[in-house]
Amino acid sequence: MKKYISFALMTIALSFGFVSCDVETDEEPGGTNVEKMAGRWEVTVDAYDTDGKLLYEDPYGMGVIEVRTYNTADNNSTQMWLDDVNNFWAFKFKTNINYEARTFSNEAVDYDAAASGKAVVTNGKILEGAAKNLHGMPNDSIVFDIQFDDDDYGFVYRISGQRYTGFYE
Repeated sequence: MKKYISFALMTIALSFGFVSCDVETDEEPGGTNVEKMAGRWEVTVDAYDTDGKLLYEDPYGMGVIEVRTYNTADNNSTQMWLDDVNNFWAFKFKTNINYEARTFSNEAVDYDAAASGKAVVTNGKILEGAAKNLHGMPNDSIVFDIQFDDDDYGFVYRISGQRYTGFYE
């Protein structure tokens, strides 16, 4: 009986050696076309006038909020999504990028799906290794100015911060 069980187990083990996976594609796995600009960011919002003078630090008392940047569905290298995940002005739109320079900006664009207003982004930059986390390690930072046409105060908001690391700061 042991001989039959051993023979059956050996047959099963050998049959796995004759099975292989087919290569479905010649594509090498990798990131997206905007992978160095994409991320989850911990940022603060300050209000400036149109001349660039600081008016209010954290004008709405939000503290640190989350903003996300990520690739578009067609994975092109000239646009990415800019999304505040409903933490500030509930904006989510595609913005034009220069991937090599790590900059982004856009003219007036509908900032949400309901087309309730327009947003203009200027001076957008991703600075690799320019920030320091709580432990002193280098981290990427983000900064951009955004203005909304439906803002009663007409502020230019500077949103700046650093990439989320997953560690408690």
